[in-house]
Amino acid sequence: MLVEVKRIDKQERTVVSSLDIAETFEKEHRNVLADIRSIQKDISSAEFSALFNETTYKGLNGKKNPAYLITRDGFTLLVMGYTGEKAMKFKLAYIKQFNAMESTLQGKRIEREKGIAVRQSLTKALQQSTENERMHGHAYSTYTNCIYKVLFGMNAKQLREKYGIDKKENLRDYLSEEDLRAVQSMECLVSGLVDCGWGYDQIKEFIQQNNSAKIVA
Repeated sequence: MLVEVKRIDKQERTVVSSLDIAETFEKEHRNVLADIRSIQKDISSAEFSALFNETTYKGLNGKKNPAYLITRDGFTLLVMGYTGEKAMKFKLAYIKQFNAMESTLQGKRIEREKGIAVRQSLTKALQQSTENERMHGHAYSTYTNCIYKVLFGMNAKQLREKYGIDKKENLRDYLSEEDLRAVQSMECLVSGLVDCGWGYDQIKEFIQQNNSAKIVA
């Protein structure tokens, strides 16, 4: 069984797939789909789409087949009729996973909110220095790419390619809570060094050495 975080309508949500439910509860997937569509008949389309997000998967024959990504509340509605001692154990295990994943997701949201203030601080420091003018208005992106390269070995463009996202989406939405903290910590450091009058090459060398020392330690 697997509860995971997926981006649905540009929003991160904790979900489980209908395929996973079928496998865990030892049911035919077509029967799980029938149960979902039975729920669909009893609630409004808006309520249904908030609980069950239709998707597809590729079968063994290469054909695309229907499936659903199901939220915690959708899961509760779907499996409430599944009975037996074994089914109860599975329900409790899923709920535990939902709790754990939602806690992780909340942690990411908190780190992103903290990150806004940190980014503003770095942006202000660069604007007040000569760096932004020297880099023709691209200082923030240049420094950010440097930070990404030091921490992840990839610049923003390469990270976007890794996660399969375009420029319209926020790259940091795809970073883990731990990665977000690392970026924010590095941005705070860089902001302080810019305020002290350090230049790009000097800062780049310093954070590379600083990060290497942490890895060795």
